[in-house]
Amino acid sequence: MLFLKKYCFLLLVLALACDTGNLTVLADLPGKLKEASGIETVKDSNLIWMLNDGGNSAEIYGLDLDGDIKEALEINAKNNDWEDLASDSNGNLYIGDFGNNANKRKNLAILKVKHEDLDKKSPISIERISFRFPDQTKYPPKKKSMGFDCESFFFLNDSLYLFTKNRVRGAFGKTKLYKIPAKRGQHTATYIGSYSLCDDLECWITSADISDDGKKVVLLNHKSALVFTNFPEDRFFDGVVKEYLFEHESQKEAVCFKTDNELYITDEKSQGAGGNLYHIKID
Repeated sequence: MLFLKKYCFLLLVLALACDTGNLTVLADLPGKLKEASGIETVKDSNLIWMLNDGGNSAEIYGLDLDGDIKEALEINAKNNDWEDLASDSNGNLYIGDFGNNANKRKNLAILKVKHEDLDKKSPISIERISFRFPDQTKYPPKKKSMGFDCESFFFLNDSLYLFTKNRVRGAFGKTKLYKIPAKRGQHTATYIGSYSLCDDLECWITSADISDDGKKVVLLNHKSALVFTNFPEDRFFDGVVKEYLFEHESQKEAVCFKTDNELYITDEKSQGAGGNLYHIKID
């Protein structure tokens, strides 16, 4: 009887651990992507492209919907702290090498991978788009000004839009929006505006994307996806926002649009949970 009770309890725990609520699990990510921090679909490609964050190899991976790696491309650049992926209408891929936990990096960059190189053998050469934030003057700044970490960006109209991750206690949910030209060189980012969700760590902004029709912007945090619509030009925060709360707790790190009304999301694997590719529908 005691064994039966323990067995039933174990089944209950496993059932709860596998309950992802309004997120549909599409695939269990392979071990090589246990710290997946960026995801993107690319024009004229059936693969979903992903990468790991800092401390991992300088590779990008093309996966099918079963979570199997079909392409593993070595990039001829260091993975200082890769955090997100973006693409343009020509199928070029952009790697956001701008993770900045300590707010002291002076080598922030976005690495452009040409579409035609996605079918070539490794290592793949890149174009480097370097930048700095206009309002950062100290490296690192004081603790009350630690707002220059970054894990999120996307491409729109020949520009790259970056959303910062705030490390100031009591303002973790604040993100600042900047843009830079999507071309090789050293750029000073242009500040556009800011948005605050909440003060908790779970409100950190960890990934972003824009729909193919340019009418929806999504920002990801651990507890929800924020979708902005009806915004004027690139003032995304001046639009209407709807929050899609997840019925599932995990460290969600990457998001991209599948269609204008569907999202792909990934989370990191921790203590045997997570490490999946998810799907969710939005309005």
